[in-house]
Amino acid sequence: MLYYAYEFQRQLAQPVRLWANAVEQASSSPYNPLAETWYGKSVAAGAEIVARMTRDYGKPAFGLATTEVDGTTVAVNEEILLRRPFCQLVRFHRDTPKRSPKVLLVAPMSGHYATLLRGTVEALLPDHDVHITDWIDAREVPLAQGNFDLDDYIDYVIEFCRYLGPDVHVIAVCQPSVPVMAAASLMAQAKDPRQPRSLTLMGGPIDTRQSPTVPNDLAMRNSMMWFRQNVITTVPFHYPGAMRRVYPGFLQLTSFISMNLDRHVNAHVRQFEHLVKGDDDSADGHRRFYDEYLAVMDLTAEYYLQTIQVVFKEHLLPRGAWVSRGRPIDPSAIETALMTVEGELDDISGIGQTKAAHTLTPHIPGARRVHWEQPRVGHYGIFNGRKWREQIMPRVRDFIRANESV
Repeated sequence: MLYYAYEFQRQLAQPVRLWANAVEQASSSPYNPLAETWYGKSVAAGAEIVARMTRDYGKPAFGLATTEVDGTTVAVNEEILLRRPFCQLVRFHRDTPKRSPKVLLVAPMSGHYATLLRGTVEALLPDHDVHITDWIDAREVPLAQGNFDLDDYIDYVIEFCRYLGPDVHVIAVCQPSVPVMAAASLMAQAKDPRQPRSLTLMGGPIDTRQSPTVPNDLAMRNSMMWFRQNVITTVPFHYPGAMRRVYPGFLQLTSFISMNLDRHVNAHVRQFEHLVKGDDDSADGHRRFYDEYLAVMDLTAEYYLQTIQVVFKEHLLPRGAWVSRGRPIDPSAIETALMTVEGELDDISGIGQTKAAHTLTPHIPGARRVHWEQPRVGHYGIFNGRKWREQIMPRVRDFIRANESV
């Protein structure tokens, strides 16, 4: 009944949203004599915030139409190279003959769409041929398409690496660091000629026994039965994925917001002030962030529960005890270049959790491994924002370039 309760709440919010939209339009209308007064702007600002808090947020577009290559503006087109039931491999094709290092950006499947990495892609595009895993909302996938679990995730990554060829550099942001490392391990163990040229793991839960965070504690504190009974629900009949068991995106969003409730409340208070003062640039920045942040997708129950069990409860990867579809996963087989990135203030993947990947890969030469801890940055800032663009991305770019011809 959880999903139906959520859908009922959405229906109840519709009249509130319509009323708020009407109030905003009336208060800001040029025909309203109070529109330019403090009172009129305050009413319009409050109405806009209420309207945005009660609306539905669908999957955003990447919207990356151009980039700069060697100082020249070139067009960018999205191309779907592979389609799979739960993911499509998308290339951001730059209209330039210049050859650049090929990158597979593995987006997190943790409640948000791959468009959460828009800023990551945008910063990489001038110097790289960027591809991304564009995950599909589980409620949009019919039951006839089968299940999707953590083992399937690993297989998808292996398939995409093989498709893109031996010159691909893989960047995993947050949660996919674990299945990406597992995929690289299996390819190395099989001496696959198309294994990645380098791996970059950013803010990933490789070993959650290091500096446990609130999500880690939640996983350890509750039993698997608790997760099955309290956070898994069934997709309603009016969606293509009707009757599929999922961990719904709205629950993940609720948990994200509750972890930093004061920050989100303050952000909306500041947005009210921006709107009243007419600070359009700041107001637009707030809108863009929350258009993305509030757009969430469902995860299949089997994927979510297996991730809780393997990554957060049993720590199978760092313990060397993970077996995927009968295939033992041995990270020590990896010899490809490895870079890890952590944020000093990361409250999702604590300090040391990603760096642990270096301990698990003793056969990588010292010259081909890099670790960077970014000062005064939280989880989101590792892959988005000014410090990503100005301090982290250049290091990732240099690491990829250093291992491009290896």
